[in-house]
Amino acid sequence: MLKFALVGCGRIAKRHSELLGNNQIEGAELAAVCDGVASKSSQIGKQFNVPFYSDMDEMMASTDVDIVVVLTPSGLHAEHVVNLAKYGKHIMVEKPMALTLDDADAMIGACDQNGCKLFVIKQNRFNVPVVKLREAVEQKRFGQLVLGTVRVRWARHQAYYDQDSWRGTWAMDGGVLTNQASHHVDMLEWMMGDVESVFAKSTTALVDIEAEDTAVVTVKFKNGALGIIEATTATRPSDLEGSISILGANGSVVIGGFAVNQMQTWKFEPSLPGDSDVLEAFSVNPPNVYGFGHQAYYEHVVECVNGGKQNLVDGLEGRKSIELISAIYESIETGKEVFLRFSPELCKLGQR
Repeated sequence: MLKFALVGCGRIAKRHSELLGNNQIEGAELAAVCDGVASKSSQIGKQFNVPFYSDMDEMMASTDVDIVVVLTPSGLHAEHVVNLAKYGKHIMVEKPMALTLDDADAMIGACDQNGCKLFVIKQNRFNVPVVKLREAVEQKRFGQLVLGTVRVRWARHQAYYDQDSWRGTWAMDGGVLTNQASHHVDMLEWMMGDVESVFAKSTTALVDIEAEDTAVVTVKFKNGALGIIEATTATRPSDLEGSISILGANGSVVIGGFAVNQMQTWKFEPSLPGDSDVLEAFSVNPPNVYGFGHQAYYEHVVECVNGGKQNLVDGLEGRKSIELISAIYESIETGKEVFLRFSPELCKLGQR
C-alpha cells in the first residue's frame, strides 16, 4: 500500500483528499496532510483521521510516506519540490509544474539527483474520450493533421480570485492560460505535435487581477498544421465549455462538454468497426470541471511506482507546457510572433 501525503490544503486538495481518504485508489492511502495555514490542514486531517502539519519538514520527519503530492500555489511549486526531493520520496505536483523554465529545470534536476520520480498532474490526458482521441492520433487515422483547437469557456468571478491573495498574480499564479487552460494547452500539443511558433492577444475583461482572464492564441506546428487556443474565465453566468477538436485529411474529432468529457464528433474515412458506437461509449458526465481524470491519474502513478510502467507526464513532459505558455506570454508582451525554442525576456509569469 503506497502512502501519500498532501502538501497544500486549498481548493484542489478537496478532490485529492477525497480520492485518497475514501480509498478510491487501489493500492493507495492518505497518510498525512500539511498546509502553512494550520486550520486548513487540520480540517482535512480530522476529516480523514490522518496526522496534519503546518511544516512540511516536520511532516516528512514524523510520517512514513512514499509519495508527496504538492498542491500549493503555482509560484511555490519549485521551492517545495526542490525541498521535498532531498527526502528521496516520489513527488506529484499539480499543474502548472512551475511558472518559469528555470524553476522547472531546478525541479527536474533535484528529483533526478535524489532518485525521485516526478509526476506532473495532467489528469485530462486520462479522460475517457481524450484517451480514445489519442489512440486515433497514434494510429495515424487523421492522416495529415490540419487544425487543432482547444476552448476553455469557464466562469471565475471576482470572489474566486479574492479567496487567496496569490490568485491572478504574475508571481504566484498567472492568468487563465497558466491556471485553467494549462491542461488544454497540454492536450493540444500532445495531439498535434511540437509547436513551431505562437502569436497571441489577451485582455483582463471582467475581474480585477494582474494577469489575463481572456486570451486567444494562433499556433503553428512543426508539421505544418495550425492551431487555435481560446481561453477565458469571463464566461457568464457559469461554466460553458472545455473542448478540443482535431481535424485531419482523413477525419475529424470533437470532444466537448464543460470538462472535455463528451465525444461529440467521431468521423473517419475509411471507417472502422466500432466507430458508430464511439459517441456513446466514450462520453462521461462528471460532476464538475475537474472531471474523472484524477482517479485514473493516481492509478497510473501507482502502476508506475509498483509495476515499472512508464511515467506518461514526467518533469520533461510537464516542462513543455511551461515553455509553450511562456512563449505565448512573450508574444502578448511583444506583440510579435514568438518561435520556440526560446529564452523569455519580457514574459511576466513567475517574476517577483
